[in-house]
Amino acid sequence: MRMTELLVKPAGTRGKVHDVTPESAGWGYVGFGLYRLEAGDKVAEVTGEREVILVLVEGKARITTAGQDFGEMGDRMNVFEKTPPHCLYVPNGSDWAAEATTACTLAVCSAPGKGNYAAQQLGPEGIELTPRGKGSNTRYVNNIAMEARDVADSLLVTEVFTPQGNWSSYPSHRHDEDDYPNMTYLEETYYMRLNPEQGFGIQRVYTEDGSLDVTMAVKNHDVTLVPKGHHPCGTPYGYEMYYLNVMAGPIRKWRFNNDPDHDWIYQRDLQG
Repeated sequence: MRMTELLVKPAGTRGKVHDVTPESAGWGYVGFGLYRLEAGDKVAEVTGEREVILVLVEGKARITTAGQDFGEMGDRMNVFEKTPPHCLYVPNGSDWAAEATTACTLAVCSAPGKGNYAAQQLGPEGIELTPRGKGSNTRYVNNIAMEARDVADSLLVTEVFTPQGNWSSYPSHRHDEDDYPNMTYLEETYYMRLNPEQGFGIQRVYTEDGSLDVTMAVKNHDVTLVPKGHHPCGTPYGYEMYYLNVMAGPIRKWRFNNDPDHDWIYQRDLQG
């Protein structure tokens, strides 16, 4: 795969600026859309065969789904406030509509649905910013809908804040084989933000046999695709990084294997 296939640039600065589908990505499960709206802008979608988790990355919007009015959602006006996000689960076979009440960034995370869950608000209650890693591998996680929360058929969704100069999604790990409980096959997208916004980060996506080895400079509002392989990322001194991860595959569990070359770091940190 070429770099241009894994790095997706936003299509403008207002409206639907990202529309990653299984068809456009060349895979089977994950979809990711992103709206950048001004106050008064209205958007609406039907879910079809896919379940959706709406994430108010920043700003406020009034949201309805399948006749339910969830009112005005959102209170984080800048993503780097790091407060828990307001999120909404929408099942397959349904619809949703949003009207921005302030400038807002609305992420649409999707995957195949089975109809086992009703529409429900997922955050900010139940989401707590949690540290992970050590030293310059420290980052901070808002688990929106990971495995421990029984809230979706397929979707796994989380936010990660990486301080300046630190690494994340590291030590390098992969989840590209359907071999539970040793590993699960999960496709993944990263929606990137940098603070200050003119910054950049680095993401590498590679396989152990070298058949895929792509290193990308990511900028504000970029999306990266991880169809397989290891996928560490880092941010340089002076710039902190945020990303919103969406994962999905045949089963809703996150099991990964570290790159054998770098697993010693993980084992050392486990030992304290």
